[in-house]
Amino acid sequence: MRSRRRYPTDLTDEQWALIEGLLPEPPAGPAGRPPEHDKREIVNAILYINRAGCAWRMLPKDFPPWQTVYGYFRGWRIDGSVDRIHDALRERVRAKEGREHIDPTAGIIDAQVVKGADTVPAATRG
Repeated sequence: MRSRRRYPTDLTDEQWALIEGLLPEPPAGPAGRPPEHDKREIVNAILYINRAGCAWRMLPKDFPPWQTVYGYFRGWRIDGSVDRIHDALRERVRAKEGREHIDPTAGIIDAQVVKGADTVPAATRG
C-alpha cells in the first residue's frame, strides 16, 4: 500500500477496530487476485467525502480512485453494512452513557415550513 497524506477524517486504530469486523470481505479480483485497496483506506475516503461535502470525482488523488470508493460505498449501502455499523456505534454510545435501553424508544420530528421556489408545485411545498 502506498503512503499518503493523513486527513483529519481518517480513522484512528481504535475506531477502525470497532467497525472492521462489520464490513464484508471484498470479492477477489480477476483470476482470484487479492483486492488492490485496503478496506480502511476505502472507509477513510468515504469519511473524507462525507465531511468535505464534495462530489465523488473531487476525491483527492492520494485516496483510491473515486470509482472504486463509490463502488464499495454503494455495495455496503445495498448489503446493509452501513446500517449495521450505524446500529453498532449507536448501541455503543448509548451503553457508554449508561442508558437503560440501548435501542431508542422514541423519536422526535422537527419540521419547519420553508417557502419553496416558484418552480416547485404548490402541492409539494411546506
